[in-house]
Amino acid sequence: MNHTWYVRTATDAARARIATARLAGACGVSPVERTRLVVALTAQLRQCLTKGGTWVVTALSDEPPRADRFTVDVRPEDGRTVWHASAARTPDTEAAPAELVADDTGTLAEALFSADEDAGLLLDKLDEQQALVAFHREELHQTNQGVVALHAELDAAGQRQRELFAAEQKARREAESARGRLTFLADASAALTASLDPDAIVRLLPDLLVPRYARTVDVWLFDTPDDKRRTPARPAAAVVAARRGRPQYAADHPGGLPGVEDRPPSALAPDRPLLCIPLLTHRAPQGVITLTPPGERWDPDDAVMLIELTRRAGIALENARRYEHNRDIAETLQRALLTELPVIPGLGLAARYLPATSGMNIGGDWYDAFRQPDGSLIAVVGDVTGHGLHAAVMMSQLRTALRAYAVQGASPGTLLTQLHQFLHHLRLDLYATAVIARFQPGVPELTWAAAGHPPPVLRTPDGQVHTLDARPGAMLGIPLDQEIADHTVPLPPGSTLALYTDGLVERRAQGIDPGIRRLADALAAVPAADLADDLDASADRFLPPLLDDSEHDDDVCLLLCHVDERR
Repeated sequence: MNHTWYVRTATDAARARIATARLAGACGVSPVERTRLVVALTAQLRQCLTKGGTWVVTALSDEPPRADRFTVDVRPEDGRTVWHASAARTPDTEAAPAELVADDTGTLAEALFSADEDAGLLLDKLDEQQALVAFHREELHQTNQGVVALHAELDAAGQRQRELFAAEQKARREAESARGRLTFLADASAALTASLDPDAIVRLLPDLLVPRYARTVDVWLFDTPDDKRRTPARPAAAVVAARRGRPQYAADHPGGLPGVEDRPPSALAPDRPLLCIPLLTHRAPQGVITLTPPGERWDPDDAVMLIELTRRAGIALENARRYEHNRDIAETLQRALLTELPVIPGLGLAARYLPATSGMNIGGDWYDAFRQPDGSLIAVVGDVTGHGLHAAVMMSQLRTALRAYAVQGASPGTLLTQLHQFLHHLRLDLYATAVIARFQPGVPELTWAAAGHPPPVLRTPDGQVHTLDARPGAMLGIPLDQEIADHTVPLPPGSTLALYTDGLVERRAQGIDPGIRRLADALAAVPAADLADDLDASADRFLPPLLDDSEHDDDVCLLLCHVDERR
């Protein structure tokens, strides 16, 4: 249904406004929507009155296609619509008749009061909305405060997390540094103690420390004579460290290093800190190590590690020097006890003794050759278990006992049996091996006996080499009663007998049998003329190839006996 009003004056506009409001209310338009619609219509009508003329206001309450909408149009009397508005309505609400507004003041007043009621409703709605807005604002404020507090807590937690992570990283770096120092200290200590050469230990220290823990390393040993023309100047801190036996730090700033005394900077190196650490032994300092830092200064933990490494280097140096001293004594004693070979017509003798060059392994090997009262020649090679001075002394006792027993003219087997009883009676927990050969004048026969010793090797005049491996006796001195038997083999003129110790033929990776075969092959390769003309020169050429794969960790004895063809 259409409702039309003609507006020429303000009164007409008021009637159209009131009628539209009532009609919208009758059509089920909500007060808020109705008020919004009427306010918009009033504003439009005010513009129309300003322009003048007759204006037509049309309200459509149930026309398709939108029966659920209440619409209002404004147009000039002879023109098209210039303004249009609509509001939602209740579709099943019937519209009021068109003559809603009478032309009297009472009706206008009533319409005014009705408009106030709508305004009151709007104000109530507005109050509700404001209260709701205030509630939501307070809720938002509380939420914001909670968010701010949460952010603060998250920031604090993040800061704590970062601090914990930084502390963990620092602890991990410190642990890795400590592990690196311990690993270095263990490896360096193993390298220092592996050598028994004092000079090698001194040379090794700079290689170990530069450039990781020091820029330069100087080792000052007190008992090493300096060339007077090139005597190096020593820093005062090094002299103080030697005198007091405590590490000294010389620099223009305090070092703060644990267990280290601070001193003024050295005049020899005023721009570089010096750390002077004494090489301590059980008796007194034997030297001082002077180091300069790899950077500006040392880390305190690095300094502690350097002091400990120097202590271990001092012990290694002391052990190496003690080893050299004992080794020199043992070698001197052993060489003094080795026999000068006798000169026997028709029988050439050549002996070689090579001490071990690694480890304290000298002192047990020996050889001897002497005459018996009946003119026979006894040739012996032996090896005492153990090494060092104890073994050298035991070897000298065996040598003396053998010569004493041989005066009675006993055979090689009997002599070895007597030596076995001698060692067994002493109970020194030392044992020995030995091989004895007896050469009798005018008898083309060799008598020999062995006790736990590598077998003799015999080369006959035809160039054939034979290993005399008849069953030997057990080692001398073991807790066992034994009678060691004699063995005999033909000994034609031109024959050569080789007696030796296991250091010549035994190798750890191969055992002893391959070495004995190599010895036999080498003896077979020596020209017969060389053996007859110069047995010593033959020994010199014959020995080195047999030792080219040796680690030189054991003594070597070799005794060559050559029977002259004219004998």
